[in-house]
Amino acid sequence: MVLDQYTYIFAIGTLFALLDAYNNGANDVANSWATSVSSRSISYRQAMIFGTVFEFLGAVTVGARTADTIKNGIIPLSAFKGDAGVQMLAFACALAAASSWVMWCTKHSTHVSSTYSLVSAVAGVGVATAGASKVQWGWNNGKGLGAIFAGLGMAPVISGGFGAVIFMLIKVVVHMRKNPVPWAVYTSPFWFLIAATICTLSIVYKGSPNLGLNKKPGWYIAAVTLGTGGGVAVLSALFFVPFVYARVVRKDQDIKWWMFIQGPLLLNRPTPTEGEQAKVPDYAVIQEDHDDDASVPSTASVNGEPIKDGIHTKEKALVMAETKGNYQELLAQGENKFHAKLMKKRGLLGWAMRTLRDNPMGAGEIYEFRNMAILAKRIPAMITVGLLYGMHYDIHAAQSGVHGTPDGERMARVYAQAEKYPNEVEHTYSFVQILTACTASFAHGANDIGNSVGPWAVLYSAWRTGDATTSKAPVPVWQLAVLALTISAGLITYGYNIMKVMGNKITYHSPSRGCSMEMGAALTVLVFSQYSLPVSTSMCITGATVGVGLCNGKLRAVNWQRVGLLFVGWVATIPIAGTLGGVLMGLFLNAPHFKA
Repeated sequence: MVLDQYTYIFAIGTLFALLDAYNNGANDVANSWATSVSSRSISYRQAMIFGTVFEFLGAVTVGARTADTIKNGIIPLSAFKGDAGVQMLAFACALAAASSWVMWCTKHSTHVSSTYSLVSAVAGVGVATAGASKVQWGWNNGKGLGAIFAGLGMAPVISGGFGAVIFMLIKVVVHMRKNPVPWAVYTSPFWFLIAATICTLSIVYKGSPNLGLNKKPGWYIAAVTLGTGGGVAVLSALFFVPFVYARVVRKDQDIKWWMFIQGPLLLNRPTPTEGEQAKVPDYAVIQEDHDDDASVPSTASVNGEPIKDGIHTKEKALVMAETKGNYQELLAQGENKFHAKLMKKRGLLGWAMRTLRDNPMGAGEIYEFRNMAILAKRIPAMITVGLLYGMHYDIHAAQSGVHGTPDGERMARVYAQAEKYPNEVEHTYSFVQILTACTASFAHGANDIGNSVGPWAVLYSAWRTGDATTSKAPVPVWQLAVLALTISAGLITYGYNIMKVMGNKITYHSPSRGCSMEMGAALTVLVFSQYSLPVSTSMCITGATVGVGLCNGKLRAVNWQRVGLLFVGWVATIPIAGTLGGVLMGLFLNAPHFKA
């Protein structure tokens, strides 16, 4: 029967489950896509589109259909004493603590793992409910806290090693050649083979618990993965190699993207217009760009070294030699100029920005009639800005740092340590990176959706049945779909807060580096999956980023200050989220109440 007296707990728990999923998208998923965006293999808007599609497909098609009511075996079943209300309250408090902490971190552009946050909160709730002695602190067959937190230190290091090995292989085979462009083109099927094989294994072992592919015999898994990888490699040799050969080797200026369907016929295609340079994007992290304000110089300098502006120069062009001001003033100047540019745009965002500018709140309290009238105009504009601001945010300029500030100079020094490779070579690897990014997003949606939907499914099941003893609770497809869309909403509207401090903020990115990072992270996830060790995908991609950055041969090629801040955030998550969850649960359990 439906427990009407616990409906409000279910409603509050649902709210925080949605918030937790939103934070998952804004924090973890944004961190995963930051590598592709930073490498310029894909634009920010394209990343949001692909991320939404593949996260949703992974969650709904092969996402987990069962949720462990004990949540990874941390809280013993006896802790609830058969009381569905206590069980609902426990997971509602855990969701509230975890989502609040991750939301605060996202607001302050601090990446933390939503998985570790929720697990820590559940542990804190378990202490408040049954006592510290009842919580599974050890291994517990790979489900206890010892197993969960084992990957906190190991995963980034191992991922960094894998990423470094892959990138060094690319350097030896391609980048170190006298004429690297043909080598990049002709060896591309091999990298498609490696990427497709890793991505298939990622789906098999991390993204398909419902299909049970990981339970198949070894020969079956080997045949599927190698067959998929080999098939992708053959298709790339037939269609991708001729297309890229015409574009980067022959420098055909008239070739269009859809012409890849001609396959080998492109090898004999006459070149109508041959340019001096191949018609490919500029993958440089810092590149010259013409700002709308022609009176502003297009170059600046740090320590006497000329430095080109970020892709939109919205911040750096403001700060020239004659500009003097403190750090906060420089940040405010950059933000004001960026907002001024947005106000000139047509469409909803431009209208909303202009509305907020032209209708400031007046003097007096908010209940003054004049302020209430202004607020009626501002609320729709504020909602519009909240929904659309992230889609127009300049990730690359933010990652480069504000010129004239310590952060801007630090990033200039980091970028100076990295060797820049020809755009024609990097263009080849941009396609490989898109493949790895989309597959990683699919696997993330299939596997990590359980982190948010698990507690919500427990709440829903207990609310509907009043039974706290069931060890497995079925998860309806509609719950997976709702939370998958919520994760995508977090990526689209709030993910820029994390993307702007990841990627190039750690080390110099390019497509060949980016695909190495993503393949290294995927390999690490696979290794840990074989030993049933939970691991954070976002922590793996961060470790791989550092590993590839060190392949530049200098420690200064990595922004160690940012890495240190990330590590502090990861470690601080455990006691803070756990304490928040335990305090909330303790307060509610011991609050005065009266029996009817």
